[in-house]
Amino acid sequence: MKTTVNIAGVEFKNPVTTASGTFGSGMEYSHFVDLNRLGAVTTKGVALTPWEGNPTVRVTEVYGGMLNAIGLQNPGIEVFCQRDIPFLKQFDTKIIVNVCGKTVEEYVGVVERLAREPVDMLEINVSCPNVKEGAIAFGQDAKCLEDITKAIKKVAKQPVIMKLSPNVTRIADMARAAEAGGADAISLINTITGMKIDINRRKFVLANKTGGMSGPAIKPVAVRMVYECAQAVNIPIIGMGGIMTGEDAVEFMLAGATMVAVGAANFMNPTATTDVLDGITGYMRAQGVEDVNELIGAVS
Repeated sequence: MKTTVNIAGVEFKNPVTTASGTFGSGMEYSHFVDLNRLGAVTTKGVALTPWEGNPTVRVTEVYGGMLNAIGLQNPGIEVFCQRDIPFLKQFDTKIIVNVCGKTVEEYVGVVERLAREPVDMLEINVSCPNVKEGAIAFGQDAKCLEDITKAIKKVAKQPVIMKLSPNVTRIADMARAAEAGGADAISLINTITGMKIDINRRKFVLANKTGGMSGPAIKPVAVRMVYECAQAVNIPIIGMGGIMTGEDAVEFMLAGATMVAVGAANFMNPTATTDVLDGITGYMRAQGVEDVNELIGAVS
């Protein structure tokens, strides 16, 4: 039974990775999960300089998932290269580095720094606020998305995945913009903007007022968006958004995803990634599927 998949010339032993921001760089989870079993580990977002993130409260549970407003807290690229990459290189898994920034120059700076590091792919978080454009996210304007993709591709040594924001009118337009800019792949969806109010205190629960919604409640939206993007572009897709089981992952692959990323489930179940992988292979055995690639886009 074949489980390998290929994205932009990078071969993964299986189609399961982690969703950025839910797994760190695997250090904490390595006590519960054999990282060697994963197709890839996708790291938490890393910026050119350290980011403190948003004030607390930054995380809250909601029906069907959770809201977070962490604000991409991270120690910066130099600490990441000295600490996290050597840790991950101990394992037989691919490394996908999630990159964030507030200007095109900041993104480019991180990508240039990673050019000389032994990582396999770069995932660009375009849900970051573009400080030069009134803080609208890079991924919410098609022209802006195409331009930043082109700028990154000029300096990137590794294949580039553009991680799309679902907080747009037409996700397929964003996918086309990323493809036009030269992206090697896209990943989606990032979190959906949400809010929670404490009715007894009459206060916002999150200090930031709004946060990113993740968890099983967003899965139907994510599956639909992956399908729409698969119909719109010819580059591979990494699908995510509410994947809790192997069956959920298969649904994303049938919609057109080549790989899947497990996110919020990690907070509930530290072994969620390998459980999802076991669920995929269990489905393949039950359905007589010899090659996992047979599932990609096979919905009719």
